[in-house]
Amino acid sequence: MEKNLIVGSDSLVRLTNGNYVNYINFDNAATTPPFKSVIDEINNFSHNYSSIHRGTGYKSIISSRIYDEGREIVLDFVGGNRDYHTVVFLKNTTECINKLSYRLQETLKNKVVLSTYMEHHSNLLPWKYRYNTDYVEVDESGRLCLEDLEFKLRLYGGKVGLVAVTGASNVTGYINPIYEIAKICHKYGAKILVDAAQLIPHSPFSMGDINDPEHIDFVVFSAHKMYAPFGIGALVAPKETFKDGFSEQLGGGTVKYVSIEDVVWLDPPMKEEAGTPNVMGVVALSTSIKTLENLGMRKIEEYERSLTKYALDLIQDIPGIVLYDDKNIDEKVSIISFNMEGLYHDELALILAHAGGIAVRNGCFCAQPYVQKLLKISKEAMLRYRNDEYLPDPGLVRISFGLYNDYNEIYLFYHLLNEISKNVDYYKKSLY
Repeated sequence: MEKNLIVGSDSLVRLTNGNYVNYINFDNAATTPPFKSVIDEINNFSHNYSSIHRGTGYKSIISSRIYDEGREIVLDFVGGNRDYHTVVFLKNTTECINKLSYRLQETLKNKVVLSTYMEHHSNLLPWKYRYNTDYVEVDESGRLCLEDLEFKLRLYGGKVGLVAVTGASNVTGYINPIYEIAKICHKYGAKILVDAAQLIPHSPFSMGDINDPEHIDFVVFSAHKMYAPFGIGALVAPKETFKDGFSEQLGGGTVKYVSIEDVVWLDPPMKEEAGTPNVMGVVALSTSIKTLENLGMRKIEEYERSLTKYALDLIQDIPGIVLYDDKNIDEKVSIISFNMEGLYHDELALILAHAGGIAVRNGCFCAQPYVQKLLKISKEAMLRYRNDEYLPDPGLVRISFGLYNDYNEIYLFYHLLNEISKNVDYYKKSLY
């Protein structure tokens, strides 16, 4: 893949020794830099930018058309059904899941929601605090346990209304077998929500035929993890989801008629998008999708897997490295988490930045229950962390690749990581 697709790919940063090096961004799971095509399209569109669905002027008509076409672009990208599904544009994946959690309250009344120990907090907390919730276990390597999923579906005897599961973990990169999970869910009368924030930028995805038991009922994702960081996310759901009731956000753009006595709401998805919509975000997301499709999602997946294999092969033998990875390259996206003996995760992350200009992420990545499982931290130990602010927080170091990263960057990372492992005390002292 070409670095020239990405804004800022040639940035220089200053190290603590005064030298300047090319910035290496291995924090793509948190957010990706923008495609140049996205920035170019934003600039081109800005000449016609106007409020949508509000005016009869030329620019308003153009802006409205581009915004509405964005829904079709998203639906086609995820294999949705234009007659059956709709797309709600919101800020990000988190807001999309919260929206769905609110709007399913009638459907899920007296039901159980199954989340998993693998989830990002965004696919755990909105369910935990609105519903009777249980959690599917992970195995010793951190993979989702499908036997436990089916056990809990049977256990609740048809009471499970929704299974909320990540498409790919933001901690280990493990890809869940979502179509197999969907088939199991539908067998027991439950629907499935896939948090695809970490999956969609890296692998082909399709919601499937709505008559197929392996189809996906709901999917959510964020543009800022797919090279369009302009505050937009998409919730794809059956139109019926929003037919009755009204949004948790009310105001302009959601109504056909208002009097002091009465309100008539617009049809979905408009009644779910209160206020002036983020048309710039939709332009960015639409352009990102077109760029990804032109590159080829299968091609992207294969390239990133080759990067991941190269990285794992290099770093697995570094002294003191502890990998949280089963090395099954074919069932993961380009995320690797690890620790180094003798250094806290935050110390190692800082050393990589200061000594190599390498951006990584460290901590629990908004997935604390999962990291606790991977680190085998007991509930008693977690209570000590909770109650003693002076205890160093447990966590991991994470590297995550995008389609623009290359083998040379990985080799430079490996070389520095190897040097750190041989000189832990020296590098540790350099921080203080």
